[in-house]
Amino acid sequence: MQVVLCFMYFAVLLLLAMYGIHRSHLVLTCLRYASKLRTLREGVPRLATDVDPAKLPHVTIQLPLYNEATVVARLLEQTSRMSYPRSKLEIQVLDDSTDESRQMARATVLALQSDPLPMTRGASASWHGDLDIVYIHRVDRTGYKAGALDEGLKVAKGELVAVFDADFVPNDSFLLDLVPHFVGTENGKVGMVQARWGHMNRDVSWLTRVQALMLDGHHLVENRARHAAGWLFNFSGTGGIWRKEAIAQSGGWQHDTLTEDLDLSYRAQMAGWSFVYRENVVSPAELPEDVSAFRAQQFRWAKGTVQTARKLMKRVMLSKELSVSQRVEAFFHMTPHFAYPLMVVLSVLLLPALILMPATSTGTMLLVDLPLCVGTTGSLLAFYAMAESAQGRSRLAALKTLPALLALGAGLAPHLSKAVFEGLRSMSGEFVRTPKRGELLGNRNRYRARADVPAIEIFLCSLSFASVIAALKTGHWFATPFAMLFTIGYGYVAALVASEQLARSRAMRFESGTAASERETRPSPAPLESSKELAA
Repeated sequence: MQVVLCFMYFAVLLLLAMYGIHRSHLVLTCLRYASKLRTLREGVPRLATDVDPAKLPHVTIQLPLYNEATVVARLLEQTSRMSYPRSKLEIQVLDDSTDESRQMARATVLALQSDPLPMTRGASASWHGDLDIVYIHRVDRTGYKAGALDEGLKVAKGELVAVFDADFVPNDSFLLDLVPHFVGTENGKVGMVQARWGHMNRDVSWLTRVQALMLDGHHLVENRARHAAGWLFNFSGTGGIWRKEAIAQSGGWQHDTLTEDLDLSYRAQMAGWSFVYRENVVSPAELPEDVSAFRAQQFRWAKGTVQTARKLMKRVMLSKELSVSQRVEAFFHMTPHFAYPLMVVLSVLLLPALILMPATSTGTMLLVDLPLCVGTTGSLLAFYAMAESAQGRSRLAALKTLPALLALGAGLAPHLSKAVFEGLRSMSGEFVRTPKRGELLGNRNRYRARADVPAIEIFLCSLSFASVIAALKTGHWFATPFAMLFTIGYGYVAALVASEQLARSRAMRFESGTAASERETRPSPAPLESSKELAA
């Protein structure tokens, strides 16, 4: 039994260390291609605002929406300010909403059609004109976001298609910066250009700061390394521009996974289209401020990524068009979420491992504790320190945020392990929207994410606390802080989820009671005299 336990424990450590080594490899790749990254950062010259519109491609901006009352007006108004010739710009509002945001979106579209907001100052007279903005509403959500994008693409006027989710606030110069990558015969095979995500509410709480750091790691280490090395990377679902032809030739938007962006990205690059990443073009966006909303978002991404791996991994690994390094990187790109089940298994095995393998010698501590210490923190610290420094922020900020990031990652592990197993078991599934704070309008409780009672997190918190005690008693000093991180992570996420759902339940009961009271005190309306008056 002890031999089996030791084998399982070290096997899990080895697998987690493999992902840690890969993270370090991405950091080293960025350092290796430092000069190339500087060149890529400069990109191509920004489009001048006096260019003849006849020389520019037609652009369609797609805005997929679903019950976005808190952010819809902000998104539409900001997008309408986009600096680009009005004769070559179309905005599609792809609205699948079932609540009052549908009326809000319609009203905003009508207002912008009749009195569009002015573009950025400096644009030539030939760039001005009426705003071509259309509202498209589907009677069902077939295919969810992918289905809405595909529906809009059928009638899109643009050769290029930009996509923004509802929580984004695109800059006026977005098209000026990215469209030049598609212009000219030398850019004929550019299929997609991705901008970096910014974070409008980064400093609201420790949760938003951790999320910002996690996303910066993806954009400023992973994407930069993959682009510079010629590896495959993905459209992030928003804040980027596609060539319409690339979408069509790659099989279009498909909705058999929950990460339609990752799926299409791999199919397009394997079909011969090249991708460009612009780290110095930033699209501001809003981060989830509730841990329940964040968990829901991460669940969808984890499940969808596993589904995409199921769908495309064999094809990618057997492709003769891809190099060995491209295939190896694609494997790590599509399997990072398997680290979450490994973390759960590690936290379960930690207690018996500490008891059965007492730290009676330096060798034992080096075998058991040091790999846990170095594998967990070393690569992460280098990874996120580079993400901070790449945007001119202090590396010390990454060091300060790292314990919270580790704790949050541990706390999310049980929930995201469920996402991994669901992704392995079934394709597609419901696309659960991420609630956005946006403008504080009326009843926001409907837009808060629902969550189950965090029973597994509570159990693992108790187990990890026992590991802390065992580590102290057996002298596993390296293991003690990480057992504490597991304890804090599981406990804090469980407490936050429970408190958020309790607050939501109380607010809903209060609002239901208020509404019932108003109905009781409201006078009955006078009877209508005729059906004609009813129609009026």
